[in-house]
Amino acid sequence: QSQLVESGGGLVQPGGSLRLSCVASGVVFKYYAIGWFRHVPGKEREGVSCINRNGFTTKYGDSVKGRFTVSRDNDKNTVYLQMNDLKPEDTGIYYCALDTRYGETCYLNEADFGSWGQGTQVTVSA
Repeated sequence: QSQLVESGGGLVQPGGSLRLSCVASGVVFKYYAIGWFRHVPGKEREGVSCINRNGFTTKYGDSVKGRFTVSRDNDKNTVYLQMNDLKPEDTGIYYCALDTRYGETCYLNEADFGSWGQGTQVTVSA
């Protein structure tokens, strides 16, 4: 049974940085694309980024392009989300998820993801 665990969230000032990690177990990690989603208070959950199984294809939501970078280390079963120039509107719970539909590519479509972590809180505030 697959399990994903996020970490790295916390409180940061506007303009600061955080790096989230997502560690997977119970799956052959290198076969799967991974996505990051967030639930911002008052809004529906949105796609932040995704990365295909070999790390060569990455995608980003419009609100984070140029500020966030996704990467992965298949030897460590881990995907990272480097978040720079954080803004108060980035505050929310961040989830990683296993893409159960695609491996060679990925899309920021929740319906493609079948296994979710418990989330990590990111708060951007002065």
